Amino acid sequence: MNRQYSVLKFESIIHEFDPWFNYRSTKYYVEHGFYEFLNWLDDTAWYPLGRMIGTSVFPGLMYTSGLIFHTLHLVGIPIHIRDVCVFLAPIFSSFTVIAMYLFTKELWNVRAGLIASMFISIAPGYISRSVAGSYDNEGLAIFLLVFTFYLWLKAYKSGSLTWSMLTTFFYWYMVTAWGGYVFIINMTPLHVFVLILMGKYNTNMYISYCTFYIMGLILAMQIPFVGMVALSSSEHLPALGVFGLLQIVAFTDYMKSLMKPNYFKLFLHYIVGSVITLGIVVLLVFEYTGIISPLTGRFYSLFDTGYAQVHIPIISSVAEHQPTSWTSYVLDLHFLAFAMVYGVYLCIEKNNEARIFAILYGLFASYFSGVMVRLMLTLTPIVCVLAAVAVSYSIDGMVSLETNRDRLDISDDLADNGGEKPSNSKSRKSNSAAVSNNGPQQKKPVLMKKKSYFTVSKRMVGVASLLIICLLLFHYVSHCIWMAKYHYSSPSVVFAVDRPDGSVYILDDFREAYYWLNRNTKPDAKILSWWDYGYQIAGFSNRTTLVDNNTWNNTHIATVGKAMASNETEAFKIFKKLDVDYVLIIFGGRVGYTGDDINKFLWMVRIAQGVYPNDIQETNYISKHGYTMGEHASKVMKQSVMYKTSYYGFNSNSFGNYDSARRIHIGNEPIVLETLEEAFTSENWIVRIYKVKDYDNRRIFGKNNQIRI
Repeated sequence: MNRQYSVLKFESIIHEFDPWFNYRSTKYYVEHGFYEFLNWLDDTAWYPLGRMIGTSVFPGLMYTSGLIFHTLHLVGIPIHIRDVCVFLAPIFSSFTVIAMYLFTKELWNVRAGLIASMFISIAPGYISRSVAGSYDNEGLAIFLLVFTFYLWLKAYKSGSLTWSMLTTFFYWYMVTAWGGYVFIINMTPLHVFVLILMGKYNTNMYISYCTFYIMGLILAMQIPFVGMVALSSSEHLPALGVFGLLQIVAFTDYMKSLMKPNYFKLFLHYIVGSVITLGIVVLLVFEYTGIISPLTGRFYSLFDTGYAQVHIPIISSVAEHQPTSWTSYVLDLHFLAFAMVYGVYLCIEKNNEARIFAILYGLFASYFSGVMVRLMLTLTPIVCVLAAVAVSYSIDGMVSLETNRDRLDISDDLADNGGEKPSNSKSRKSNSAAVSNNGPQQKKPVLMKKKSYFTVSKRMVGVASLLIICLLLFHYVSHCIWMAKYHYSSPSVVFAVDRPDGSVYILDDFREAYYWLNRNTKPDAKILSWWDYGYQIAGFSNRTTLVDNNTWNNTHIATVGKAMASNETEAFKIFKKLDVDYVLIIFGGRVGYTGDDINKFLWMVRIAQGVYPNDIQETNYISKHGYTMGEHASKVMKQSVMYKTSYYGFNSNSFGNYDSARRIHIGNEPIVLETLEEAFTSENWIVRIYKVKDYDNRRIFGKNNQIRI
């Protein structure tokens, strides 16, 4: 139910930005088939470059939706592909609940598994990417992540080729679905490496990991978007290194069984040492020659939070790539974030091979989630597991207090009897039989069990603790419902605003503007906007865009940023060079929408500055009063296309010149557009569209009435 609020509150609609590309691609795949999709060159994206879709995406999401769509039609259920896409994430979240139960049961016990499945079913950190309409890769991938880890533990424990091949298959499925497969291909070798260091090498480890790595590598290379990256990328090297190390360990273990101790030491020192040294040299040579590709900027940003802002501002500009605040941990995990710590302690205290994996997963996922808020999604499953272990163990201890009461009373009896252990029922029966056979004997006085103050106090503490846990669980459920209903159910293209009288006002400006584009522009019209809105424009309006959320070409994005940051004359040259027909901007000053383009504008400037440092300088857009759009805004800022298109006609309307998003008053000086003309402004001024004038319609005069081109 938590995942259906978005449909109940609004309608069956695709959310956010990336899901619109996924939906459009899935629709194309269903209509045209596998081979057409694989070779699809989308010439409406990244104009004039285009984009090869089939070889530049993880296609698992599209293939899964297409399979469900065709299966339902095969059995006579006529469903639209959009509805399959809308409800795919909630469907797979139910599979995640089952996978979580199996995974936690493998680590601890059945009770912990049931609790973990309850936690993940409503955890806000997972609901955020699995609500109805959130048609993104993570909605499918989290199930595959948890289930693959479960299969890995089964394969490792059993040493079975069957379990190992199942692990490989679901790992391959994960590779088709999400780039987060890199987490799997690094966590499993890390697990093996740590176990080798702990002296826990065995045949099961060799069979399970070698099968998983070799077959997983072969299958992963069949995905066009991955290909040789699975072998040559630095992110995949740890898996290869552990595979090589495992061969050395297995060989030395075999030789140890054949050789005498003295000869084995010589063998170990010279032969194995030489092999390891040679392997390191080969690795360095491959790295230097470029056979192994260097680490990517996204990888560096995981270990240096300031790296992306300095070297790759386009990565740092994305909200979900920002460091995670403590508020996010509390809102997305609630008390599980604290219970996890006790769960880690229990896994350390009662460690085995499976629990060591959980410890490693928890530690690394915790670190990465702190670096990038998006990775909270990979942390949530292990938090649910470890918190379930903690809660299950605590409840077991508290409930057992009632059972331990007799044991505690017996301890009191032992003290009264001088430490002599009272006989059990069977021995008492034997003694009774002996008495009856050997005649009457003097009976010992029966000692009454007494309840000590310590016993009663301990029971009271146990009951109180159990009540506290029950209250925490109750509050966790209510918190998750609240988060799902009010924070993760907005489709981002439609907003619900609560009015003072209690009614709800719907802001539908995005769809209004996209519909206008579809109905009032030519089919081959080119739309320039910031990359955030590229997927939505293509999905809603079916119009050509210059940049979109794929962000694969930094220079092209920087060119768009330069156009937004330049004055009209310079921007007009870019518009004509790129055949731009319309410019679309998002402005929230009318209704207080803070996610508009002006609040993102500095990132446009920084990205443009990285490519055009001689033309764009960030300092020119900041006055002595700071980054402001008010009366004290810098001259360069006021002349920029972004400023003019946002505030054009704003101070001449009945609502005055007050920007409610930034809570400032803009100047009263009227804004005049020379190369652009207003074509459309949505009802609440959130989306504004301007038409680029033709050369003949320009009226830009310089000295002596000479037209400036």
